[in-house]
Amino acid sequence: MTTIYFDCFSGISGDMILGSLLDLGLPFEQLNAELAKLSVKNFSVSARKVVKAGVSATKFDVEIGHEHAHRNLTMIEKIIQDSRLLPEIKESAVRIFRRLAEAEAIVHGTSVDRVHFHEVGAIDAIVDIVGACIGFEVLGVRQIYCSALNVGSGYVECAHGTMPVPAPATAELLRNLPVYSNQVVGELVTPTGAAIISTLAQGFGGIPNLEIRKIGYGAGTKDFKGTANVVRVVQGDLLKAETSKRASSSDTEVVVIEANIDDMNPQIFGHLQETLMAAGALDVFATPVQMKKNRPGLLITVIAPLDIQEALTSQIFEETTTIGVRFCLSQRRVLERDIVIVESKFGKIGVKVSRLNGKIVNFSPEYEDCRQAATRHTVPFKWVQSRVIQEFLNQYSGEAGLPDWSEASLRRSDQ
Repeated sequence: MTTIYFDCFSGISGDMILGSLLDLGLPFEQLNAELAKLSVKNFSVSARKVVKAGVSATKFDVEIGHEHAHRNLTMIEKIIQDSRLLPEIKESAVRIFRRLAEAEAIVHGTSVDRVHFHEVGAIDAIVDIVGACIGFEVLGVRQIYCSALNVGSGYVECAHGTMPVPAPATAELLRNLPVYSNQVVGELVTPTGAAIISTLAQGFGGIPNLEIRKIGYGAGTKDFKGTANVVRVVQGDLLKAETSKRASSSDTEVVVIEANIDDMNPQIFGHLQETLMAAGALDVFATPVQMKKNRPGLLITVIAPLDIQEALTSQIFEETTTIGVRFCLSQRRVLERDIVIVESKFGKIGVKVSRLNGKIVNFSPEYEDCRQAATRHTVPFKWVQSRVIQEFLNQYSGEAGLPDWSEASLRRSDQ
């Protein structure tokens, strides 16, 4: 199964994604031919090799004619759906634009239907988003992962004025995702890039257990002193359970950070949990406890890699009312895990599969994929989840750990 990983040490944008896919091997002629299937014609695309701070990369550009249109979601969906593109490409592109509309609606305090796109409604953004979906399909990409995102710093000019980086819609799209800034002045993550990666990526963080096949670089427009303004994409195959068992199921050492708190507004805990997880914590939870003077309180527990112990401890002190924390080194063992994509009547849904010594012992449809499918098809979440489980069992019947539910096997058992 083809997997790609975006290393966003200099942020990410729509044109950088397309540049990296072209650098990875996406044929430009095929991309151009597929884009020609869109009902809009007032644009042309080009690609060229450039060097950014010593790194060779591909720069993708969109040139448009006279274009000042502000489009709403319905208009953009019609442009995509009226095209002759593959249904899978249409579905992904519509999902991305719908996520953009949801973010804009939150920022402007309105409904999705009343949102009018400005920058992201221009033809170049439509080309970037649809082009990225074309690239993933042509390259046979089935799983996408992404690093923490360098958002940059400073201010950016938007349609509504000057805004701090990341811009409001971008910040909303990056909610619950790991981000940071290395103080490069400029907007490194654009709304288009944030929408594409936050919609399609299955996970964020370190590079997964891959056998690397190809590497590509997509160039941004600006140049930054001492930094290559590129996004790196790595293509490879997730290692099989047998070959990755040693790396993915061995015991590892973690730190457990604990704090007892009885004088904090409980609303703060939700924010604390989100920020600690975004900073790299493996798990964060709270347990009700009875403290001195018979006061009810919370035992906050954080499980994390050793190398971020200090950073998370500082965050706990800054965000909570505690005046002390405890540390405990512990061992943990995790099952071998990967994501498989199941084809269902509701579209492509990721299923997290856990294995023990190569044998499937647990599987679970990805919540966010099921939620989006339920919303898209206007059906109950439980129907989507049940159908995906059924399709998973049908497609992977007989694999190690799963009984053979094929018709022939069932007939034999009845005899």
